[in-house]
Amino acid sequence: MGFIATLKEYRRTLIRARYRLARQMKHMAPQNSVRLGGHNPHHRAFVGAKEKYDIMAAVQFNLLTSLGLREHHSLLDIGCGSLRAGRLFIPYLSPGNYYGIEPEEWLVQEGIKLELGNELIELKRPSFAYDNDFNLGVFNRTFDYLIAQSIFTHSAKPQIAKCLASAKQVMGSGSLFVANYIHGEKDYEGRHWVYPECVPYTEATMRGLVTAQGLGFYPFAYHHPGGATWILIFPPCDSPKVRSAMNAPGTI
Repeated sequence: MGFIATLKEYRRTLIRARYRLARQMKHMAPQNSVRLGGHNPHHRAFVGAKEKYDIMAAVQFNLLTSLGLREHHSLLDIGCGSLRAGRLFIPYLSPGNYYGIEPEEWLVQEGIKLELGNELIELKRPSFAYDNDFNLGVFNRTFDYLIAQSIFTHSAKPQIAKCLASAKQVMGSGSLFVANYIHGEKDYEGRHWVYPECVPYTEATMRGLVTAQGLGFYPFAYHHPGGATWILIFPPCDSPKVRSAMNAPGTI
């Protein structure tokens, strides 16, 4: 192939790539969202700072294992994105024990393609659902552990309440739900999801949202690269797992 022909083919490829990107970006924004800034469509950058992709995955994995997560447990990853944490949890958990829910199907598929590979998916058999309305009951089962990393940091109060109400329905007596939020002096009063910017809430507001669902609320200190505050959410019972979690290394 001559130079001119090669150049023409390169241009055609570039045009096709731009068209695919434009089509993909058209469907990126979640329903009822407010976009205050731009996004990088890269599967890593879409879920946060690319340079923190690895450490944010490690923080989640280390936190849950310190709270007792073992390979035989089931885990629901709320807003699993491009499998930033899933790429650690899926190999660790026994086959069929990882569940991810995410409104952006393309993100999960990019995560499988670029972070895990189809062979591992076939071996570990994770389950995924694509839902943007916090319908955590889509898998028709309960979970030992749930995690919502950087979900409440972008959510309006009605969305947080809906997520908590749905979470309660898929939690058993010994389940643990780990989430985080941006602690602030005043609350975000909007009605829509905000991304990529974060929204603040007071501890009193977060506690009220959780306890309104009849769930326990326990804030604890654990490193978060983005400065978010971690909370432990649990059913109102005298569970040894909850007591152990409250005394786990790194929590107070």
